[in-house]
Amino acid sequence: MRAASLMALCGVLAACVSAPPAATRLEQRRSEVERTERAFASTMANRDFAAFAGFLADDSVFFNGDAALVGPAAISKAWKPLYDGAQAPFSWEPTTVVVLQSGNLALSTGPVRGPDGKTVGQFNSVWRRDRSGEWKVIIDKGCNACPCAAR
Repeated sequence: MRAASLMALCGVLAACVSAPPAATRLEQRRSEVERTERAFASTMANRDFAAFAGFLADDSVFFNGDAALVGPAAISKAWKPLYDGAQAPFSWEPTTVVVLQSGNLALSTGPVRGPDGKTVGQFNSVWRRDRSGEWKVIIDKGCNACPCAAR
């Protein structure tokens, strides 16, 4: 019994040593979300609509003004025309990424820029980490340019 208890204690200690501290894990997740958001944005720059659709969660919701586009089919239908043509109509990049303590939900936000590079709005995306470790966008809502977007 004593040997089994010692082995169990060793197993617990090994798990504690190998598990990253919560702050490190959250920073890793924050970096994952930032990379994912940048890859998502690159689909517009690269005119890669198929890749864009791959970032959508099955239950995603995008706002188009005040109207909600629910699900990948509706979102894809509305966004497909934005991928037609040689030049992207806009670009975006994350300037802030925050991951919840659970490590499975995150918010990314940043400027939306027109083809001339001027800020025309602000995007807000909510990301969820699925069981496979992939981040998928579940909510996306932008707003027109305002004083806060120009920062």
